[in-house]
Amino acid sequence: MVRQLGIIDLFIVAVYLLAMVAMGIYFSRRNRSIDLFTRAAGKIPQWAVGLSMYATFLSSNTFLGVPGKAFGSDWNYFVFSLSMPIAAWIATRYFIPFYRSSGEISAYTHFEKRFGVWARQYAVICFLLTQLARMGSIFFGVALTMQVLTGLSLQSIIISTGLIIIIYTLLGGIQAVIWTEVAQAFIKTAGAILILIVIWNSIPGGITSILETAKSADKLSLGSLKPDFTISSFWVVLLYGICINLNNFGMDQNYVQRYHVTGSAKDAASSVWLCVKLYVPVSLLFFMIGTSLYAWYQLHPEMIDAIRIRVVEAGLRSHATPKQVSQLAASLQPQDYGDKILPDFMARMLPTGLIGLLVAAILSAAMSTISSGINASATVFTVDIYNRFRKRSLSSAGAFRIVLAATLIVGLLSIFAGLALIGVTSILDTWWQLSGIFAAGMLGLFLLSLVSRHTGNIEALLATIVGILVIAWMTFSSLIPLRYSFLRSQFNANMIIVIGTLSIFLAGVLFTGIRAKKMHKSV
Repeated sequence: MVRQLGIIDLFIVAVYLLAMVAMGIYFSRRNRSIDLFTRAAGKIPQWAVGLSMYATFLSSNTFLGVPGKAFGSDWNYFVFSLSMPIAAWIATRYFIPFYRSSGEISAYTHFEKRFGVWARQYAVICFLLTQLARMGSIFFGVALTMQVLTGLSLQSIIISTGLIIIIYTLLGGIQAVIWTEVAQAFIKTAGAILILIVIWNSIPGGITSILETAKSADKLSLGSLKPDFTISSFWVVLLYGICINLNNFGMDQNYVQRYHVTGSAKDAASSVWLCVKLYVPVSLLFFMIGTSLYAWYQLHPEMIDAIRIRVVEAGLRSHATPKQVSQLAASLQPQDYGDKILPDFMARMLPTGLIGLLVAAILSAAMSTISSGINASATVFTVDIYNRFRKRSLSSAGAFRIVLAATLIVGLLSIFAGLALIGVTSILDTWWQLSGIFAAGMLGLFLLSLVSRHTGNIEALLATIVGILVIAWMTFSSLIPLRYSFLRSQFNANMIIVIGTLSIFLAGVLFTGIRAKKMHKSV
């Protein structure tokens, strides 16, 4: 039977939440300037920054979405984790030295210097949309768990959790973000290990039985090795992962800002590698959780029926008879309710006390990434939008007030984004698709600015327009009427960031070459 949190569990969760706010209050006494709020004066040790990056990666999208994906399909998305070392090598060799030498706290100042103000604002818009999509999906993910365990509405959970995150981020700045993420990194990793132990102990035969069940259902596959880009093959996820992680390490203010809080470029590089070394094996742990849950629910199919019915009832907007509900529930596939599996297992099987600890772990997975996103987005708004277009310079105190106001505004917008995503089928799929759409243009323009040194303002602008058109076509081609189906994109949705990035980069190189030829002929 599904049960809700008891007094002991609620007490544990409350203690955790109060501790996070207390850390924000503690660091608020040190935040008297915008420099301390956004870069901590460059005095954070590299191991703490590395754990902070790892905690940002390990969001509730990983905590809930990855087990849900492994339950509903296989280990295809683990290829994303395998792509991280490739992106990390490029970032530590080229991106970190570039940002450290520039001295700019914003990742987007470079665009204006290279191509003009339009490029900077385009990159800023892409980043802010990406962050809102990410924070919104995380809010929705954590609300799914808390709804099962508390009986509260998704809306009230998203709003209350969001307000707590805003408070400690607003008070403590980047120092509070990083040090709370250090604590959260340990909490959620321990939580994942505990969940896996409980599942294994609940299945006769343990890991051996789980692997046998998984193999028979082809649950351990990394995807087709054929060069097929119309499905989520091994190569599609690998290319997607390389592009997204290049964007993370090269263009995402969450990570670029951390390059400046360490003492040197070498320390920043060590932080990136620590993040990768931790995330890759721990993400595998979450895939194992999903596969283990699949094996457990194979032994308890009646509980799957109950989950299906709850999913149908939650999605109904009009009255339906019990027979209609049962028919709709029977039609659901594992991928339709995969995200609901872990919360259901926790509510059914975890003892009092332990369930409170694991709820705290899931909350920490959400809060670490959201607080990081809020701080980074507020920094970008202050530096790249407000300061850029304000004619008179602000005093240090005035700039500090602006970044605080931006933190509050971004936090509230992230709550609204979470509310807007209520009802999506797969948290991980939704986040991947949205991030691919918003990040593709930003990454393509960034690579063009670094690699093609002779590309000018006009060529970059034309290339960006080409990229936007390609991204829009791939995103909305499913809306094209069937009689014009030959105009629809046949690529898998995860290829949007790959093709969008290449479109901007290659178009920019092409336009630069055309201009060079014209100039040569005129001479």
